[in-house]
Amino acid sequence: MRHALVFGATGQIGFPLLGMLLGDGWRVTALSRGMHTDEPGLHWLRGELDAMPAVPARVDAIFSCGPLDGFAQWFAGSAIECPRVIAFGSTSVEVKRGSADAAERDVARRLREGEELVLSTAHKRDAAATLLRPTLIYGAGRDATLTRIAQLAQRWGYFPLPRGANGLRQPVHADDLASAAFACASQAATHGRTYALPGGETLSYRDMVARVLASLTSPPKLIELPSPLFSAALFAAQLSGRGTGLGEAAVRRMRSDLTFDIAPAQRDFGYAPRSFHPRAQMFQPRPEES
Repeated sequence: MRHALVFGATGQIGFPLLGMLLGDGWRVTALSRGMHTDEPGLHWLRGELDAMPAVPARVDAIFSCGPLDGFAQWFAGSAIECPRVIAFGSTSVEVKRGSADAAERDVARRLREGEELVLSTAHKRDAAATLLRPTLIYGAGRDATLTRIAQLAQRWGYFPLPRGANGLRQPVHADDLASAAFACASQAATHGRTYALPGGETLSYRDMVARVLASLTSPPKLIELPSPLFSAALFAAQLSGRGTGLGEAAVRRMRSDLTFDIAPAQRDFGYAPRSFHPRAQMFQPRPEES
């Protein structure tokens, strides 16, 4: 029986991945900060990357579905024997590399260094590593972008956007990302490679937000404001402590195309993500993950 070690096992990608692995007959050791009850084939460890419990000496595959930088440091310092490693990063490694926001540039730097460390550590150990970079994740009510938009729109009864927010996006469902990680495990063509994982549809930022709002109960109204008025409203919201979580760099990106090539992932492991058809429950945490 193949044995997998899964980091981020209760997260938006890790949770559906657990079901896929168990359904395929894997024995799974899963890491979580909370207490969980073992099930047939599934053993839980309680801990965090900077306070790790004892892990198995050898597993057949490691899946990292949580923060890449922390996992990379743990992996480099561990003595675990494992021939196969699949780790999630983010397309933010490219998108935020040249950001005007220093905090965003730091995110890109940590992602890049994490990727390099995972690949170099795997190479030293004659292991095969694959890095996966999702775009905008949705579907489990755990993301910081579309779920945040849905929450604010429901609270306010409307959601404002600056006019011209027509930069292209490719939102990707968390379950499709779990399927991608599962598929990679058995594909030698993915060894030592890095893949962008966009969703199955490309649409404008405005249309993406409009679909989110239309999926909600009593759909909030989308309001498009002239850029100066939008900036003033955002500044006022931040001063009052009701900020949206959007920084100036993020607002500017609404007009920029952030698209990635799906072809390599399709070719090497049959990646086939769904089109963007959101439903209200996709912006609520799954009960099993709470």
